[in-house]
Amino acid sequence: MRHIPSRPAFKNGTGKTLDALQHCTIGVSRRGFMGLGVSLAFASALPRALAQPGSSNTASWPSKPLQLIVPWPAGGQTDLTLRVLCEEAEPLLGQPIVVINKPGAAGTQVAPLLKAAEPDGHTIGQVPITVYRHALMNHVPWDPVTDLSPILQVSGVTFGVLVPASSPWKTLADLVDWAQKHPGELVLGSTGIGTTAHLAMEEILLNHDVRYVHVPYKGTADQMLAIAGAQIMAGVNSTGFAPWVDRGQMRLLATFSAQRSPRWPEVPTMRELGYEQAVYTSPWGLAAPRGTPEAVVQKLHEVFRRAMFSERHQAALAKYDQGLDYLNTHDYRQAVLATVEHEKRLLKRMNLLARPAG
Repeated sequence: MRHIPSRPAFKNGTGKTLDALQHCTIGVSRRGFMGLGVSLAFASALPRALAQPGSSNTASWPSKPLQLIVPWPAGGQTDLTLRVLCEEAEPLLGQPIVVINKPGAAGTQVAPLLKAAEPDGHTIGQVPITVYRHALMNHVPWDPVTDLSPILQVSGVTFGVLVPASSPWKTLADLVDWAQKHPGELVLGSTGIGTTAHLAMEEILLNHDVRYVHVPYKGTADQMLAIAGAQIMAGVNSTGFAPWVDRGQMRLLATFSAQRSPRWPEVPTMRELGYEQAVYTSPWGLAAPRGTPEAVVQKLHEVFRRAMFSERHQAALAKYDQGLDYLNTHDYRQAVLATVEHEKRLLKRMNLLARPAG
């Protein structure tokens, strides 16, 4: 594979990033996602709570249709599963939920839109963990930690380490051992600088002081073609790799999930291999604007908790090799804070943490 080193985007003691021909990007780009709005209505099953921020009277909520901001284009897997989730939640709310697709900016547009929204419980958003990471890597006029009020965590995806089918490496230990004996020669791809795939493998290789070449791709399709064609030695990606593995075009060495995948039960997790902290699923959840009454947040939690555990929603997730990764409001908030602190330290080691303004 030919590299173009004229515009290295990132370099540190372990990995240096090169442009991967025309496929490379400096952004955190991933799958192709969403752009269409929909409204669906059903009848009520839960008590209603208020629309005025700060008031203790919650008897009138919801008093109008809810809006769910989805920061991806319409038609992608996250959009489609969220629409099923909304359809399951509407009978419990007694109001329609209008999906508002706001793609672009690597899925981060949900944060400023929620910050600007009325904190009355009628506007919520799908918030990927990458929103919090983006604010660590860039100077933005919003802070998801202080501007958003988490409701609950819903799901995540399976990330794995992949090599071409022709690779001599049968295990992760084979890859690491070779990389240690050949400093700077390992060529590994991800779907972008600062993406979950990039951070996940960087953490593993940092543990072994492995120097390698990082090749960021524009998206899953380009990266899968590069791995299957042995243009790069290895790569990290989420479940977009499933058909390639199933067809025998690449080998899955390990996953970054807390438990083994039901689809690939023979593949070990990073935890099993001794990397206790290496759990990366890029989890996402729902959040409301800061200042949304706590009673409303709790009713939103209860509605969407019931909806997410419906058979129809779980089947929609399973279609894309996803599963439920539920956390209640308190635990979700704590998990977000813990992730922010962990990634802040890791990004600092990778020289990707935004420098203080001025």
